[in-house]
Amino acid sequence: MHRKQSGLSMFGFILVVAVLAVVVVLGMKSIPAVIEYYTILKNVKAIVRSGEVKGGTVADYRNAFAKRAVMDEMSSVTPADLDIIKDSQGVEISFAYQRKVPLFGPVSLLFDFEGSASGSN
Repeated sequence: MHRKQSGLSMFGFILVVAVLAVVVVLGMKSIPAVIEYYTILKNVKAIVRSGEVKGGTVADYRNAFAKRAVMDEMSSVTPADLDIIKDSQGVEISFAYQRKVPLFGPVSLLFDFEGSASGSN
């Protein structure tokens, strides 16, 4: 009795390994950009909600962000990049930026990040 072989052929194995390698490279290259975005968003929300600059000026909010940016090594967004709207209702801080992540040769990934946080004075 002959049993039919089952399993992965050499070509199939190489194809699976190549696809996995591409996924791993994409992940390794893009994860730092995503982590930085969530760090920026976390800090903007913390500034608005913590009350550390409650009732402060727009410059106070920018200075608070600058201090946090130095501590968390955030370089994609500077205090000048923040859109700060302060009125009788409270404050809203928003930001938007692009991050280009080179992969290989002329191929790159382009991320469009944006976020905001609002709170009362």
